[in-house]
Amino acid sequence: MIDEKEFIKQLLHPKTQNKAFEVLLSEYQKPLYHHIRNIVLNHDDADDVLQNTFVKVFQYLKNFKGESKLFSWMYRIATNEALTFLTQKAKLSGITSEELQSKTINNLQADSYFDGDEIQLKLQKAIATLPEKQQLVFKMKYFEDLKYDDISEILGTSVGALKASYHHAVKKVETFISSN
Repeated sequence: MIDEKEFIKQLLHPKTQNKAFEVLLSEYQKPLYHHIRNIVLNHDDADDVLQNTFVKVFQYLKNFKGESKLFSWMYRIATNEALTFLTQKAKLSGITSEELQSKTINNLQADSYFDGDEIQLKLQKAIATLPEKQQLVFKMKYFEDLKYDDISEILGTSVGALKASYHHAVKKVETFISSN
């Protein structure tokens, strides 16, 4: 991709906006989908959240100050959209976020887009026992192989705190898997 500042100018300019947004979609649609899917777990929900994410990106691009990378800014939007979606879905269902997550994990086997096995299901159940922040850090590091610096920009947390969160999460996941 071209220089990020130049690309953002293209995204904001009416004459180049559509073509630039197509480039943005082709570049980030798959990674953002996988990031969102790791949070919401369900394919259809991930598609909905991804669509909302790109609407927000388009809507708020004029407010992007360039203090972080465009990638990090979009991931932050995707993360917030996914978490908001889960909170609203739980509220509409009249259950807690934890109950919703448990129900979603139990439905994973029926999801035709889930290609995991029993070990993957066990891993998802282990991750569900973690506090929300540890879940996010674990998923971003383990599944998406993001660098701590990038996760730090996305979540607004120091690298040291992220490393500690990831370490604690790994220990808890290992304990859960070995005891079940």
